[in-house]
Amino acid sequence: MRETRYSQTAMAIHWLVALGIIAAIAMGVYMVALPMSPARLKLFNWHKWLGVSILGLSVVRLVWRLTHRPPADLPMPIWQLRAAHVAHWVMYLLFFAVPLSGWAYSSAAGFPVVVFGMLPLPDLVPPAAPLAVVLKALHVTLAFSLGAVVALHVVAVIKHQLVDRDGILSRMNPWPIRNIEV
Repeated sequence: MRETRYSQTAMAIHWLVALGIIAAIAMGVYMVALPMSPARLKLFNWHKWLGVSILGLSVVRLVWRLTHRPPADLPMPIWQLRAAHVAHWVMYLLFFAVPLSGWAYSSAAGFPVVVFGMLPLPDLVPPAAPLAVVLKALHVTLAFSLGAVVALHVVAVIKHQLVDRDGILSRMNPWPIRNIEV
């Protein structure tokens, strides 16, 4: 019989990436509204560090996913299963595209990425102001797209938990809960 829940490792990676994405988007929205200051520059560095961390965790997550079978799908209409699978693979694509586009933007803008202030990463592209403008727009668009897909994912989980009562949340919850009664 196939497992009904994800492994503890898969759950840990899932929640670390989820918290990182939420923090990175919130930080990105907040920091760009600040006037130029040491605090803004510090937030940009933290945002980059978080992006590199999310990228690294995404590599681990993808390798884990490709080498470990997920739990069996819950019984639901085929269109919902297909939509869920498409949404998951779009999220995986964006887990890589968002931080890589940010890294490329930073490179094009002439601001190196130095992880935790100690590990300089190579530039992905040479400094070029016109390219930086394009990459910044791409990074913002991809980040908000990721935020939208994540929000859709959360809404779907809530719908399954509260309306369908199929226990989908317990598959990825490290602390299993019973279906919530309304």
